[in-house]
Amino acid sequence: MNLAIVGAGPAGLRAAEIASQAGASVTIFDGKPSAGRKFLVAGHGGLNLTHSEALEQFAKRYSEGASDGFWTSLLQEFSNQNLKSWAEALGIETFIGTSGRIFPKEFKAAPLLRRWIERLRKQGVTFKTRHYLKDITPTDDRFLLGFHHYENTVKYTFDRVILALGGASWPETGSDALWIPILEHLGVKITPFRPANCGWEKSWKPDILALAEGEPLKNIEVTAGTKTISGELLITRYGLEGGALYQLGRTLREMEHPVLMLDLKPSFSAQELVDKINQGHGMSKDDLLPRAVNAWKLSKAAGALLSSLSTPALRNTPLPLAEFAKALPIPLIGPRPIAEAISSAGGVCFSELNEDLMVKRLPGLFVAGEMIDWEAPTGGYLLQGAFSTGTRAAQGTLRHLKAQG
Repeated sequence: MNLAIVGAGPAGLRAAEIASQAGASVTIFDGKPSAGRKFLVAGHGGLNLTHSEALEQFAKRYSEGASDGFWTSLLQEFSNQNLKSWAEALGIETFIGTSGRIFPKEFKAAPLLRRWIERLRKQGVTFKTRHYLKDITPTDDRFLLGFHHYENTVKYTFDRVILALGGASWPETGSDALWIPILEHLGVKITPFRPANCGWEKSWKPDILALAEGEPLKNIEVTAGTKTISGELLITRYGLEGGALYQLGRTLREMEHPVLMLDLKPSFSAQELVDKINQGHGMSKDDLLPRAVNAWKLSKAAGALLSSLSTPALRNTPLPLAEFAKALPIPLIGPRPIAEAISSAGGVCFSELNEDLMVKRLPGLFVAGEMIDWEAPTGGYLLQGAFSTGTRAAQGTLRHLKAQG
């Protein structure tokens, strides 16, 4: 089999690995001068490869859209433990952090990527960089692919094709979503891309920024709609960042007027917070707010929010102030631009694909990675999703070839 894989990110490289091991002749194309650009950027944060949680919970981290049981099946085929073992087979030792996330001990992506590409070359995989996909033409059960290569247009014909061109975040790494018109021209339905795992904009009062810009909000609960997450946030010049916010992104996007509710002291009831205030003696009513900030051991950022956003009436009455601290509303303007997002939501609709990630209307054409309309939070789930969909697309390609004789 003569197989083209377009996109040299983790999904594409993983697909090449599976297919070449099975004896396929594999060529990987990428528009950038080198492979794995986004993979290397992800490594700047220590390269969170995957997460150690159990399969049942792991599968629930992925957004709806696929058929029931799809992600469970996908993760059974190439699981978090498989990914951990795969890295270690490349000589990359891993460890499980206190949050359950799995990292390389070196906290770097470059050594892993270098060894991975070396292995792929030894398996006979051919790399063609600076090849930017221009068009796809199905022809006689094969595919004619056109690429921009420097100032020329070059064309190649392949028996099967796997597209792993990424979503729309970090476009400087090659994930620019400019492949959308190519697939839409072929009749493939695509959900528009939106930013995921990103910051949200909020217009802060100057006094909050003066006291709390760059300061974390730790050990809080964050609620959007009916969904509540424990975690951390970071106050920024333009609004908020943080893992708790990323997990609520989908819910916030569906709200007409997105609002976060912060519980600054989730381990205490409002009445318990009042009792803590009342433990102080000899302080006037006017001292209530600073007394509360002290008694509740609020961080600099939490204290700034409570001081700036509470009304005079709240600041003079213990129980309403405590209740406000446990349900502090933060109206949001909207997400940050998609180019800044860690990942994107949207892409090729699952209704266009079969269980092997083959485009139903174009037999022999498969997709993998963030091109597909799924999203997941940070914490190792994004890379795991790329590896697992790359595995499935390659296995699906081999099955399709076998079925076709």
